[in-house]
Amino acid sequence: MKYTKATNYALHTIVYMIEHNAQSEKISVHTLANHFNVSVTYLSKILTQLVKADLIESTSGVNGGYALRKKAEDISFLDVIKATEGTGALFDCNIEKESKCLIHKVMTEAENVMEKYLQDKKLIEVAQNP
Repeated sequence: MKYTKATNYALHTIVYMIEHNAQSEKISVHTLANHFNVSVTYLSKILTQLVKADLIESTSGVNGGYALRKKAEDISFLDVIKATEGTGALFDCNIEKESKCLIHKVMTEAENVMEKYLQDKKLIEVAQNP
């Protein structure tokens, strides 16, 4: 299983925002793009996904930028992964009916365990443990 680069940047962006107290201060897309050495356009698309997921908020204008919308201690790895990857299942049995496919059952159980772990793991834990 492999997550996209967008998920990688999204996770790192949230950690950066937590470390830089982005709950009370806004961070510009240019600051973030420079920090991660990525284009503003590319990062803007990722930030838009995080805004749509209500993890961060965007403010336009001279003093605009991005800030955390959720409390830092409430943002889980799974929240960010779902914002960038979506909510579809990782495994889809297309050989047999899913209700009869034992492989599908095992894969679904494994995915549920992983999702629970990622939901319980908060990004603030990473941000506070340099």
